[in-house]
Amino acid sequence: MKMFRFDQEVGKEIHAFDSKNLIMSRIIKESVSLHIGCMFIGPDGIVGNHQAPGPQLFLVVDGQGFVRGKEDIIKSIKKGQAAFWEPGEWHETTSEKGMTAIVIEGEYIDTSALTPLL
Repeated sequence: MKMFRFDQEVGKEIHAFDSKNLIMSRIIKESVSLHIGCMFIGPDGIVGNHQAPGPQLFLVVDGQGFVRGKEDIIKSIKKGQAAFWEPGEWHETTSEKGMTAIVIEGEYIDTSALTPLL
């Protein structure tokens, strides 16, 4: 067995798109088109408004915050919930108290197994 870390201390601070208080720890980078990482959004943190380079699934594993997509409607999101953005979709994420999320980006992301949030 091999053991690995993906906690905040081994992550990289991200400032792109005017992001603030954001650390990203890569988990998997597949050679074709799959990237999986753990995003640590600190108190008053922002993942600045930018276009999704491809399909992107944002799974909150701790905390809560807000997400915005192409509809330009701000929606709350919390632990156990996920947001999905289409390729090219402008989106932004914020958190007042902090939030941790697994981010999956890839050419072929099938969300059909997920239960829709009503």
